[in-house]
Amino acid sequence: MFTGIVEATGKVKSITVQQNNKLLCIEALFASELKVDQSVSHNGVCLTVTKVLGDCYYVECIAETLKRSNLGLLREGDIVNLERSIKADGRMDGHFVLGHVDETATCLSVLDAGGSWLYGFKYDASSGNFTVPKGSVCVNGVSLTIVDSQKGYFSVAVIPYTYNHTNFKNILPNSVVNIEFDIIGKYVAELVRRTN
Repeated sequence: MFTGIVEATGKVKSITVQQNNKLLCIEALFASELKVDQSVSHNGVCLTVTKVLGDCYYVECIAETLKRSNLGLLREGDIVNLERSIKADGRMDGHFVLGHVDETATCLSVLDAGGSWLYGFKYDASSGNFTVPKGSVCVNGVSLTIVDSQKGYFSVAVIPYTYNHTNFKNILPNSVVNIEFDIIGKYVAELVRRTN
């Protein structure tokens, strides 16, 4: 489990295709602290560390992950948001994030709000996913509060710290991002659906 508070960014050093999967080599400051079998969030996708070599580590993306997330679009040199799984005695500074991306969204706009940035995203509303104003959403592994919410659209405000310490500074109109909708909202919606 994660919180959506990005710990660091990493650089994609290499991508190796293995049948329908992709093996990613990620360079990160905390790589040497990792152990095989640990979970790390990559742009909001929980992946298992399979090998550690100095300042780099390896994770494997299966076909389902590549289909549902933006990890299949990564190229060597791209920057990814990273978060190690939360410790049981740690603070929950963001919100409950599972690392299970629901779908991707496309950035529609990036507006300079004079001290912050307002990002607008569209997603496939036919999926049944939804957002609510002032609710939580995880975008590329970052826990954010929703500003505006409409069917198939939401916006979020990004403060300078988040902008400068994540890959949000690289998100432009038409960029594809990973979205994990609020887990509590998803369970409530499913409960209502089943009882109607």
